[in-house]
Amino acid sequence: MIELKRRPDWREHYEAAIDEITATPFQWGIHDCGPSLAGRIVKAITGADLCAEYHGTYSDALGAARIIREAGFTSLAEMVGSMLPQAHPSEACIGDIAAIEADGPIGCGLGVVNGERIYVLTETGIGTVDLLEAKMIFKVGRPE
Repeated sequence: MIELKRRPDWREHYEAAIDEITATPFQWGIHDCGPSLAGRIVKAITGADLCAEYHGTYSDALGAARIIREAGFTSLAEMVGSMLPQAHPSEACIGDIAAIEADGPIGCGLGVVNGERIYVLTETGIGTVDLLEAKMIFKVGRPE
């Protein structure tokens, strides 16, 4: 697991990343919940690109599942948990990564905590679900 620290101006970077992500629809391998949403937010907040090796390596859900298995994990949540510390949803802070239930071969979807809501990617861009939908929370850095 990597010890990450939030940049002093993390909120500015976080808001800029969310603004850029907002209108782009979901597309596997191009703009999905892994490298494009969760990974991009982690990079915006901390400067660390934890997903660099996964960009452009799959183009559908089965390809994403293959990448997860080849990395030695059984689900996307397990993979994220190897990089970021897990916390109870009651400890979620803005910018933390949430694992939410989703159909498909990767075992879950990822979103980004924003108060009592979680940003998620949809077919038309960014949407939200209630924080109570979080099955797991992954902490994105400590304050500097």
